[in-house]
Amino acid sequence: MLKETLCKTWRLLFLRFTWMCKNPPSTTAGRSRIKISIIGAGPGGLAAAGYFACLGYSVTVYDKQPLPGGMMVFAIPKVRIRDETVLEGVYELRDKFGVVFKNNIKIFGDHEPPKEEGEHFVKEIVNLKDIVDESDAVLITTGTWQSRKLRIPGEEGSGVMSAVEYLYDIRVWEKGLVDHKPSVGRKVVIIGAGLSAVDAALEALEQGVEEVMIAYRRTKKQAPAGVYEINKLARRGVKWIELVSPVEIIRENGRVKAIRLQKMRLGEPDESGRPRPIPIPGSEYDLEADTIIEAIGEIPTPPVANGYLGIKLDRRNKIIVDEKFRTGNPKVWAAGDVVTGPSFIGNAIKTALYASKSIHTYLSSKIL
Repeated sequence: MLKETLCKTWRLLFLRFTWMCKNPPSTTAGRSRIKISIIGAGPGGLAAAGYFACLGYSVTVYDKQPLPGGMMVFAIPKVRIRDETVLEGVYELRDKFGVVFKNNIKIFGDHEPPKEEGEHFVKEIVNLKDIVDESDAVLITTGTWQSRKLRIPGEEGSGVMSAVEYLYDIRVWEKGLVDHKPSVGRKVVIIGAGLSAVDAALEALEQGVEEVMIAYRRTKKQAPAGVYEINKLARRGVKWIELVSPVEIIRENGRVKAIRLQKMRLGEPDESGRPRPIPIPGSEYDLEADTIIEAIGEIPTPPVANGYLGIKLDRRNKIIVDEKFRTGNPKVWAAGDVVTGPSFIGNAIKTALYASKSIHTYLSSKIL
């Protein structure tokens, strides 16, 4: 997410995760005795569950949310994807193909798990080692449930939240899981120009916020979400503010009053290949706001500390895998955003299916 989004085609499709088959296999060649555990019930995890179910494996999916679907159900705005279409596919996996879903469970290994977003409904914490020991193969698809922070004065306190937090709070309220609707006031400033920012802006519009603004340190041409998405928001009334970077959140009696922005100019390309934003001294100004939504990226959230059970992480907290999506533990694979970093739903599904094929090849050799 929250680069999580959908291509236009996906918006029209019923999300059927068992696209390899219409019915459970009549013969399983002994696979029904083999247990595969999937950690994370987002798009990658569900696609993998469908793949394994069509082959006749015994599949259990663990997730910390009260419902499967990941950010498709708990973050992405309904104008992009209706969670009902996701859950129809989930119920088919459960009721027709026998996939077991264990919700409200957080899996982690080695020590006390770090705090992540979207953990309101966790009822149990299970050690990853227990899952690995009781499974023939494990696939990790836990995604990116931790948002980056601005790290500027005034950030801590009410009135400042991440895009994931904002979208999640709306979704759980809509589902009746909490009784209070999130309130962001009349004026919202969103920092960032990726798909997280776009989704937060869309949701703010849907919730009737009077003035929605997006502030970005580069220009529309460099926006990660793309010029098309930004122009679409502008046509709906979102104010686009470019070449600015936040330096301080201004508070009055503890409440957000404004955000102080500094104007930028573009310099030579940085390591990303985009022009580097350079601050213009003395150009700071204050923009009035009731709520600041930070949408500057998400961090992978693997269910393990670096090195535990032989599973290694890189400096960006992504799980390190080989070309077949296998980790340093011979029984554990990983795929989706927890491997690649924030990406699209289609990419999460693609990598999960590659990993699933690798697992199937490994398990087939064991059966033989």
